Amino acid sequence: MPFFPATEANRRDMLKEIGVSEFEALLAAVPGAARFEGELNLPVPLSELEVSQRLHELAEMNCHAGAYACFMGGGAYDHFIPAAIGHILSRSEFYTSYTPYQAEVSQGNLQATYEYQSMIAELTAMDVANASMYDGASAMAEAALLMSAHTGRGDILISESVHPFYRRVVRTYCHRSGIQLRTAGIKEGVTDVSMLSAMAGPDTAGVLVQHPNFYGCLEPVEKIGTLAHEAGALYGVSVDPISLGILKPPGVYGADIATGEGQALGNPLNYGGPYLGIFAVRQDLIRRLPGRLVGMTEDKQGRRGFVLTLQTREQHIRREKATSSICTNQQLCALASAVYMTLMGKAGLPRVAGLCLQKAHYLAEQLSQIKGVRLLFNQPFFKEFAIQLPVSAGEANEAMLKEHILAGVDLGRFDASMKNALLVAVTEKRSRKEMDRYVSIIQKIVS
Repeated sequence: MPFFPATEANRRDMLKEIGVSEFEALLAAVPGAARFEGELNLPVPLSELEVSQRLHELAEMNCHAGAYACFMGGGAYDHFIPAAIGHILSRSEFYTSYTPYQAEVSQGNLQATYEYQSMIAELTAMDVANASMYDGASAMAEAALLMSAHTGRGDILISESVHPFYRRVVRTYCHRSGIQLRTAGIKEGVTDVSMLSAMAGPDTAGVLVQHPNFYGCLEPVEKIGTLAHEAGALYGVSVDPISLGILKPPGVYGADIATGEGQALGNPLNYGGPYLGIFAVRQDLIRRLPGRLVGMTEDKQGRRGFVLTLQTREQHIRREKATSSICTNQQLCALASAVYMTLMGKAGLPRVAGLCLQKAHYLAEQLSQIKGVRLLFNQPFFKEFAIQLPVSAGEANEAMLKEHILAGVDLGRFDASMKNALLVAVTEKRSRKEMDRYVSIIQKIVS
């Protein structure tokens, strides 16, 4: 396309072409009171070096995990990310590509996604995984839609121990689709199985739980699965993929659908996103799988190739037959997770999970020895736990910030009765020195 300099003559020609004599005529529909008069209060122009310095100054005003010891969790975790991930993601064939509609020119992207799917299926012990969803919350919501569509029932049960933000997203999806979402309460930090059993019935399409749950506790997943299946419902579990290095995968204890947040698999915190939704199912649910699915095939010459298959999005088939309106997947984030799982391998992931488990229990034990501090729930946990303080969690967080520590999530944000409760996450990155310092400062705060 030729370039034409924006001269006054060009401006006049363009205005004439669209049928006006002056630019102000284009603004006639905008009331005068809504228009800005005068000059914008803009800073003076800066050089590239000065802009870079200014941006660094602004960035340093944030309390970020790069400069603070991060014990925050609640769905986003400060795990170690190998340098090789950033290098591979920055390659132009991955970083600048959008979507592999033309298989013949997208073999690299398609193969990478196929490898991601294969590893997620193996990690969760499920039959098939899709090319990923937007995040853990929307993945769980899509699971609710699948449950209703497959069973023909309109009632979904969800545990109160599921992340509050996830439950909001699921409720929004269900409301749009005419599905009734009912919440089962918790008892001692985990799903109240007796209440769940009383709620399940012939209209129940599915049961949704999180394991480990929002409070870090391990759910009685086998009991809940049996309960769901006895009611003729599907069973969906949202998992922390790192935990699957040492915990039973959902496919082993009978889950029909496994979802989860994949941020922990090689993706940075990124101020809340973009993240990665994990979605895997049993083989007989494959045609109800939302989003994209990459398959492996052969061409006429017998060469291995990769293609998008079973395309059930509304762009490809009749809308009423589509499984989901998701229009893309988090391919670059999925690639990061594929590289992470490849680098960790079958030995590395259990090692990471084991370190998280050991360090979390060390910190929990040390904190419990402080007078006035106790574990909120007496339940097994993985890398995250809730503590009850004799002061407000907000005060504790403010005091810890001054010591360059992100202490945890204030549970009072979600439940007023928990204003003195703090949700603490411990990943493999946290050192004993950081944990001992955490304990020492908490001790000073409560005394």
